[in-house]
Amino acid sequence: MTDNYTKIVEYNLDKLYCNLPHDLSKNLPGRQEGERFIFDAFGEICMIEPKGINLGDKEHSSVFDILISLYALNARPDICIPEPFKAFKEFPDSMPYAGAFTTHTEQLLVPYVGKIKESVQIITKRLKGEDSPAGTGGDFSFIVYPLPKIALCYIFYEADEDFPASVTCLYSNNANLFLPIDGLADVGEYCSKTILELI
Repeated sequence: MTDNYTKIVEYNLDKLYCNLPHDLSKNLPGRQEGERFIFDAFGEICMIEPKGINLGDKEHSSVFDILISLYALNARPDICIPEPFKAFKEFPDSMPYAGAFTTHTEQLLVPYVGKIKESVQIITKRLKGEDSPAGTGGDFSFIVYPLPKIALCYIFYEADEDFPASVTCLYSNNANLFLPIDGLADVGEYCSKTILELI
């Protein structure tokens, strides 16, 4: 049975392939094999083709396919400009999604700060990550790339006598060029869920 998410993905792919950009592989960026486009997404090898999207070798939520199809539809030649990183609420029209972003992207990780600290190398290797800029703050932090042109900077504060643990997630400066704002919010949520799977 085809659910609503699947219908959205099919619509997005029809729209993409109906007027396929000649420079799509360069703009993702990825490699092209006939009608297939292959690149890294959410720590997996992703393949887009007219009949669907494959992400890694196991079942994923259909939301991943929606985000990837939207990313392909919004592909453009601009490069990712990471710094200065931005809070989600700094992007235009983000207010309706800000509460859910805080809950599903940042607070979701708070109970696992200790385990995440032990798994930083695993997380950054899988998600094409790197060290965060000097002066980022927090007790530890890192940058990951859930999509090739969208970077997320996670900043973690461990619990102490005075304060509970907390997590902040920032976006690369021009992330909103590559996805609509609701998609950007979902990228944060599903990147955090991917981090939890990795630990």
